[in-house]
Amino acid sequence: MEWNGNHSSVTVFVLLGLTEDKELQLILFPIFLTIYLVTVIWNVVLIILIRMDSNLHTPMYFFLTFLSLIDLCYSSSISPRMISDLLKEDKTITFIACAIQYFVTVWMGVSECCLLAAMALDRYVAIGKPLHYSAIMSPDLCGRMVAVVYTTGFISSLAQTTSCFNLYYCGPNVIQHFYCDLPEIIPLSCSNPYLSEVVLILAALFFVFGSFLVTLLSYGFIAVSILKMSSGKASVKAFKTCASHLTAVTLFFGTVLSAYMCPRSSKSMGQDKVLSVFYLIIIPLLNPLIYSLRNKDIKDALKRTIKK
Repeated sequence: MEWNGNHSSVTVFVLLGLTEDKELQLILFPIFLTIYLVTVIWNVVLIILIRMDSNLHTPMYFFLTFLSLIDLCYSSSISPRMISDLLKEDKTITFIACAIQYFVTVWMGVSECCLLAAMALDRYVAIGKPLHYSAIMSPDLCGRMVAVVYTTGFISSLAQTTSCFNLYYCGPNVIQHFYCDLPEIIPLSCSNPYLSEVVLILAALFFVFGSFLVTLLSYGFIAVSILKMSSGKASVKAFKTCASHLTAVTLFFGTVLSAYMCPRSSKSMGQDKVLSVFYLIIIPLLNPLIYSLRNKDIKDALKRTIKK
């Protein structure tokens, strides 16, 4: 701590980590290290594959490239420190490092919410307006949509990080989590956190709920379009084109909303950590698998790349 007159200000935080059980930490270390390495490899391979194969240069795979990039950054903002902390007694993180970690995590998290909404709109245009799909989802529009996604995430993250880390911290510095999470940091403040709490709520309403609502509406229109199709085969084919995205959306929004929208009194810290592990670490691992395992285009592109 640093002393300012009669007051002390916090310069480091202490992360409690995933668990305080030393034996369990040794078991979890190789598990999470493997998960992180596989996450990096899968997402990098998917990005390279999409960029190399011209048959995958479509709006859907264009968005998927940026989803993989977000997942890479999302996981990398948390996993390396969390994994190293499993082997350390001293789990301290500097004030600045904590702010940077939170900023990157929220930037990528909000960007993923918005990108999933953009991908849902893309699926609606592909199924609801197939004859005009190429004209509507032009490369220029797709590029602008991705720019808006990242800008929205950046602005949201900057507002939340600034409002939280400009608060005065003078005493308790133990974060009851394995990473710097705003709901766990704000209660440690010695100043009035009202503005920070308002910013957090507004960000959740506008960006998380807003993206979720756009995604729901898009799938509502997709369902109507599929029901209007006269051919059963066409309906099945249309559903298959959005099945992977629907799975990714359900997993991501399901866990995020469960983690942040349920009353904290109704969840134990253990449950909160499990949910956080799922959407921060497991989902970035699952997304490339969801989009590639049963995807004929990806499999064919991989075969063509291997044969070269």
